[in-house]
Amino acid sequence: MSFLQACRCEPVERTPVWFMRQAGRSLPEYRALRRDGDILDAVRTPEIAVELTLQPVRRYGVDAAILFSDIVVPLVGVGVDIKVLPGRGPVLDPPFRDASDLDRLRPLEPESDLAPVLETARLLAGELDVPLIGFAGAPFTLASYLIEGGPSRNFARTKALMHAEPTLWHRLCSALADIALATLRAEVGAGAGAVQLFDSWAGSLSRPEYLRYALPYSRTILDGLRDVGVPRIHFGVGTGELLDLMAQAGADVVGIDWRVSLPDASARVGEGIALQGNLDPALCLAPPEVVEAATREVLAEAKTLPGHVFNLGHGVLPDTDPGVLQAVVDLVHEETAR
Repeated sequence: MSFLQACRCEPVERTPVWFMRQAGRSLPEYRALRRDGDILDAVRTPEIAVELTLQPVRRYGVDAAILFSDIVVPLVGVGVDIKVLPGRGPVLDPPFRDASDLDRLRPLEPESDLAPVLETARLLAGELDVPLIGFAGAPFTLASYLIEGGPSRNFARTKALMHAEPTLWHRLCSALADIALATLRAEVGAGAGAVQLFDSWAGSLSRPEYLRYALPYSRTILDGLRDVGVPRIHFGVGTGELLDLMAQAGADVVGIDWRVSLPDASARVGEGIALQGNLDPALCLAPPEVVEAATREVLAEAKTLPGHVFNLGHGVLPDTDPGVLQAVVDLVHEETAR
């Protein structure tokens, strides 16, 4: 399949394409099924999660499906009282503040703690004719939600704890790395053909901070997946200055946002690593000719890459016209057919 081949830097018949948040509010069929329901309830209901995963594959003809879930689901599974609020994201009260809060985390038992998610993956593996991508949150990003109590712009409390109490930070991230690794291994066991580790907010870190406080735990996860034999994708937003370090964590594919050109990103990650990206999601709200020109620019930049998976530089925005994404998929496939 072209997606798996591109992830492995192998020749492909055409450039594969999928979109982060391709299952979401931009799709009318998604809104009709979800209505105002809790996303965690949808994740806990395999027949709904299967349908939401399949919707963009049917509509767009993308080359991969991504499991309908959320990066906080494993934390909820081990008993952390997190809610995902519409328009805001994951929140919890009280947040993590000291060593006693580590007691709120226990080792993940995937077959029980993630039972609905794994059932969804098994059902999808029997229905899909494209690879299924499993995913998990990287420790820094998950820790930021636990410490901030929700999404943050400056990650002030997270960084304060990280620097002031490094022993506590390392204990927390070690526990989160174990949970993420167990999640991804279980998803692969249930049928996922690739995995993506989301370190969405790692771009807030300096290089020294990333090296000391984030890289060791991402490496633990990605190295821990080496024996399962599926492509490993590593993604963060605003991580242009960290791309070489992210590559050192052990991924086969590094996701690139729109702030860095693909040739520059390739030079930073080094040889033998495929890239994923990197159309700016905001441009999908522009007139069709603008989107077409931007898509062609990404494809032109990708021509010399050893492996390329076309994607956005972050998730699909809710106001995106599905017709625009359909046109992007068609253009990518037509322009790169060999």
